[in-house]
Amino acid sequence: MYNVFRQTCEQLLRIPHDPDPPPGDEASTRIFRAAPNYYKYLLFLWALRSAAVLFAVTMGLVVAIVVPLLAHGRAGTLAVVLVLALSLFFVALVVAECLFRLAVVRLEFEKRWYVVTDRSLRVREGVVSVREMTVNFANIQNIAISQGPVQRMLGIADLRVETAGGGGASAQHHQHQPMENLHTAWFRGINNAGEVRELIQQRLRLLKDSGLGDHEELPRPGPGRSPVADIPASGALLAALREAHVEARALRQAAERAGA
Repeated sequence: MYNVFRQTCEQLLRIPHDPDPPPGDEASTRIFRAAPNYYKYLLFLWALRSAAVLFAVTMGLVVAIVVPLLAHGRAGTLAVVLVLALSLFFVALVVAECLFRLAVVRLEFEKRWYVVTDRSLRVREGVVSVREMTVNFANIQNIAISQGPVQRMLGIADLRVETAGGGGASAQHHQHQPMENLHTAWFRGINNAGEVRELIQQRLRLLKDSGLGDHEELPRPGPGRSPVADIPASGALLAALREAHVEARALRQAAERAGA
């Protein structure tokens, strides 16, 4: 039954099966998924909401049945029957809506992707409204981990990656109401938040070492040493220097031949 629902949603909503990799080296691409316990967490939230809705509907049914009986006695029996029939129909609709939301919860869990390369990351979530966000490491300003009591019991956490414009007062606002914005990417429900944060921070350091970081963060040269000697060289930087050296030597040889 669920497989039919999933295939129908994928066709009607045109949900892509796999996310496109963000900019960066494909060999360095790491794909992360939400932990299985995150699905249990979503089921817990779904159960709370469904129970609240069913409780409200049940209380409404009790009031709709008891009030006519108390007001009209036997004369109100027909009204009670009509109210009961309409109420049962309404309850059936509510139950169907709860089951539909349950299927959507599972589909959203399956279609949630987190992709990290050496230059950027991409987060995709949602099925009815698909949200896909790409963040370049050069724009990242803050990385934080948040974890509620239920998440701690399940061993999962949310990793928040903020870019330019997403820190400061916005970070304080997220602590009270985690609304989505264009400056924040969420790795929700992962069981290795520390590992993912360390991976992103490591690749941020590699970008800074290759010359894309702040000049203030570069090490100062020691006595008697040139500034270039103290800058750690990455593989990409060394390859670029070798290529520039080969081109310069070729130009010099061409100039010497032309002069001769």
